This record gives sequence, structure tokens and C-alpha cells, in this order.
Amino acid sequence: MRQRRHTQQLLLAAPIALLAALTTLPVAAQRDIRFEAAQAPASGTLVLAVPEVAEGAARTGAFAQIDAASQGALSRATTAAGFRGKVDSQLDLPGIAGFDRVLLVGTGSGAADARRIEDIGGHVGRFAARSKAPQVDVLWEGAESGAAAQLAFGASLGQYRFDKYRTTRGEDDTAGTGTLVVRSPAGADAARAWDGDWKAVADGVKFARDLVTEPANALGPEEFVERTREAFAGKRNVSIEVLDVPAMERLGMGSLLAVGQGSVRPPRLMVVRYSGGARGEAPVAFVGKGITFDSGGLSIKGSENMWRMKYDMTGAASATGAVLALAGRNAPVNAVAVAALAENMPSGSATRPGDVIRTASGKTYEVISTDAEGRMVLVDALWYVQRQDNPRVIVDIATLTGAIVTALGNDYAGLFTRDDALAAQLERAGEASGEPVWRMPMHAGYGKMLESPIADMRNGGGRPGSGTAAHFIGEWIDAGRPWAHLDIAGMAWRDGNELSTTPAGASAYGVRLFDRFVRETYER
Repeated sequence: MRQRRHTQQLLLAAPIALLAALTTLPVAAQRDIRFEAAQAPASGTLVLAVPEVAEGAARTGAFAQIDAASQGALSRATTAAGFRGKVDSQLDLPGIAGFDRVLLVGTGSGAADARRIEDIGGHVGRFAARSKAPQVDVLWEGAESGAAAQLAFGASLGQYRFDKYRTTRGEDDTAGTGTLVVRSPAGADAARAWDGDWKAVADGVKFARDLVTEPANALGPEEFVERTREAFAGKRNVSIEVLDVPAMERLGMGSLLAVGQGSVRPPRLMVVRYSGGARGEAPVAFVGKGITFDSGGLSIKGSENMWRMKYDMTGAASATGAVLALAGRNAPVNAVAVAALAENMPSGSATRPGDVIRTASGKTYEVISTDAEGRMVLVDALWYVQRQDNPRVIVDIATLTGAIVTALGNDYAGLFTRDDALAAQLERAGEASGEPVWRMPMHAGYGKMLESPIADMRNGGGRPGSGTAAHFIGEWIDAGRPWAHLDIAGMAWRDGNELSTTPAGASAYGVRLFDRFVRETYER
């Protein structure tokens, strides 16, 4: 027996030692962002925002100045390339008029809205991440007052990269380091808008992306909690509550515990509360699925893309990142982020298909698939936040089903709710933030597909997999409480379909959506 225990200790010590080694590696550097007057520098690396004009039309401002200094080389280059400033078009020119490099970025015709400004900023950020120049200047002469901070927001998201575990980068060692200078007539107002507002949202997005990108051997439920504590350190009006296994057992959270019982890494329920609004005012609650690795449990997944299942905690990361953004910008609202954290693994102690689980609410369900674990952890988390915080609205967010990817691809998250007003609010916020949602049906017939002969219901069944999953989750929502479910399985990870503000990999979908939702619905 002693030898067996010693062996188990050694087996557990190995991954812990590896974890310690991994977490000491540096995080990839990103350019600092600062703001200066709207005057083009005379040299260096310049990104020039260029509006769309008719073919052959004369240009003014910085473009004309650089063109004159280059003896017409700039205009000849744009003519030869057919560059007229269409939105999202780019022309990269080295050695123009004393500049090491000039990148022209098209801004399109007409006044640019916030979404276009952010997207253009994303192009700037991606260029800045590749550049070895110690300073990259960006000038958008036609931007309206205040747009500079929005541009910086897009650039901050676009330059994101995760190089934490790369030990050698060769010639790219200096790429993406240094400063990004946004030149704007807005001046100090832009700097204040960035420092007091949009930087916090960018930090929330990057925090969530970092969590999702971490390999599962470096980030389990306990590490997720510790990273959250570090991120919120020093933030005002924030408290963090963590329920361990004994605490969840006392509360009867058999559902969340059932998912985590197959792993040597114990589950956690983490609640982050931010109190920026009126005392006693009901909070907005974001509840996220936090499966730090999903093997499928005993209903094991195929091996082809299982590596990506480290991303199955995106919902929890984005819910937490959204509240980090709210706290960072001192939003005048009360908000709660709940992270239902577990690792879903097969083992001798794992939950079996056919088991009956009793949840904290007292309701029971029959397990049809252990790979339907997301809804299993969410229902106990939803019960808890309703009992403890009585939120004015709940939005849960989860990489829940492959069915939603089949339905909507990688362009929309699936929105499920019976509340028309809430649906409209989330649709508007999604459009404004660049994280769109598409409303899906909540058909009463889905409930019939979840009937069980031995328990209150089953945890899956029927062809409309995303719809039955939403129906299952909705059974734990108090009558009359505004609630929506977001299935983000197609939006959480971008692989070959990246956007200017969302490089390949973890997207942190939901942080910008939730921040915008709170701004437009509860901060007016």
C-alpha cells in the first residue's frame, strides 16, 4: 500500500513540476500605445489611413506631403497597384520619401462608424505585430474626434499574440515590441478615453484569450482561479468566492461534481462580484462553462481535433474577462461572473452513461452522454447565482454543441431565449461589438425529446442538439427571470478564418458583446 501511494504521488508530482516550469516562461510582448498630435513624422514606419477617392482624384494632407517628398513615387505606386482606399485594402511600400516603410490602409467612403474604425485599427495592430521598427506611427487625418481611442482598441486586439512557450524566434525576436503612436486631433481626449475606458476592455479580451490558449497541463480549475485572482488584484469593488469540492458537496451540487469526478484535478465554482452600481441593486450575471479540458469523459471524443478541447472553457474565460473589463473601467453597474470549472476525463471514477444525477436544485436527470458535460456544470452554477445574487438578468455562455456550428458556421453565436426584449438587446450589442448573434428557436417540443423513464429528464436527445441543450439549461431558470443562452462553439476559436481584430486561435468571444450589452442596456 505504501509503495502504491508513493507511486501515485510521483505520478501527480510530475505534471505539477512541469506546470511550474511552464508558468515561469515570459508572455509575448506587445506594443505600448500612446497618443500624440495629428502630424506625420518625417521618417520611421508610418501607417497612413487613406479614404476612398475616385480614380485619378487628387489627394491632400499627409498623403500629398509624402507624395511631394518622394517626387510622386507614392501616387505612382497607388496607381500601379490600383489602390484607391477601399475599406480593408492595404498597400505596403518600403523606402518612400525617407520612411523605412509606409503602409496605406483604406478607410472606405463616407464617415466611418465605430466598427469600421476598430477593424481598421485591427489591420494596424497586425502590421505593428509583424514590424521590427521600434516605433510605428499611425495617422488618420479624417477621423472624427474620439475615434483615435477606438482605433487604438482595434489595434490592441489585432496585435495580440501568444508566444509564451516559444523558446526561440530567430529573426523575429524584436517584432511587435516597442511603441504604437496614434496621431489624432483628439489629443488628450483620446488618451483619456483609452486609459479610462477602452484599454480595460482590451485587457479583458486579452485576459480571456490567454486563459483559453493555455494548454490544459498548465491550466486546470485551480489555476484558472489563481489567474483570475492575479488579474483582479488591485481592482476596486471586487470580491471573489470559490467553492471547493467539500463546499459543493454540502450544497448538493451533484451535477458539477459529476463532471469533475473522473479527473485528478478537482472542480471549482468561482464567483466574481463587481459592485460598481447602486448598493442593493440586482446585478447582471454572466455564467460561463469552464471545462478546462474535454475528453468527452467515458463518451470519449474522436482523436482528430481533441487537442482543441482546451478551448472548452471559453465561456468561463469570457464571462470573467467581461467583468474584468467592467471593473477596469469603473462601470456604474453591479455584475457577477460565474465560472463552472471542471476537467472532463475518463477514469475508473468517472460518471457513466446511464447514471442518474441529482442537482443542487433537487431536480434529477439521466446521463445519456458524458460528452454533454457543459450543460451539466452550468445548471448547478445557474441555481447558485439565482439563490445567492438574485440577478436582474442572466446570460450563460458556452462552447456547447457541434450542432450550432452546423447551423451557423463561424459567423454567429446561437442565441436562445424566450425573452424578446432581451434578444433584441443582445442582437444590438452583438452588431455594435462585432460579436454577432443569431436567434434560434426555443420550441416547446424540445422538452419531449428530453423525457426520461427513470428521472426528471435526460441530458440529451433528439436531432436539434443545440435546441434541446438550451431547453435543458432553461429548466433551471426561475420563472419570470430574464435569461438567455449563447452557444459559441463556432466562435470561440478561429482557425484560418481570422478577423483583423481576432488573429488565429482564441477569440475571447463574448467579452466585447457583454461589455457593449451592459453599456447600452444598464449604463444609460
